[in-house]
Amino acid sequence: MNWKPGDRRRDTKSMIRVDQAGEYGATRIYAGQLAIMGHRSPLAREIAGMALQEERHRQFFDRLIVERGVRPTLLQPIWDVAGYALGAVTAAIGPEAAMACTAAVETEIDKHYADQLVELGTEEPELREAIADFQAEELEHRETALASGAESAPAYALLSAVIRLGCRVAIATAKRV
Repeated sequence: MNWKPGDRRRDTKSMIRVDQAGEYGATRIYAGQLAIMGHRSPLAREIAGMALQEERHRQFFDRLIVERGVRPTLLQPIWDVAGYALGAVTAAIGPEAAMACTAAVETEIDKHYADQLVELGTEEPELREAIADFQAEELEHRETALASGAESAPAYALLSAVIRLGCRVAIATAKRV
């Protein structure tokens, strides 16, 4: 089938692909953080709760991938390893760095979801409602991270900038590959 520029079906498939990849990556980041931090501290319990929400988001996009015949990103093995490594490394630096990671990722995801909502307009009500709900939860994660000392992480500005750049690259790549 030939797609024309601006074709809503192609655009929606790209949205689903990148959102599924992002939510998968988020589950891997939290898995890496919890592997280092354990599950007993109050912060680890908070991370585990955020991880459960990310898993629910991923399951929604997994379902849409199957129902709509969307090709998942070919980079899933990279997101698996990179997400886990990012989570583990930031947690190894310290709890504030783990929270800086969360704040940086969620800042980019908030912008990404906001852009998608504008692009969808009034089309795709199920997808639109899910993205709006997930965006609200991602903002809660960012606020939790900030309240938990994210900005006190060593080299916070640099760490945040590098992670945010990585997120933007991952989003752009997963849309196409």
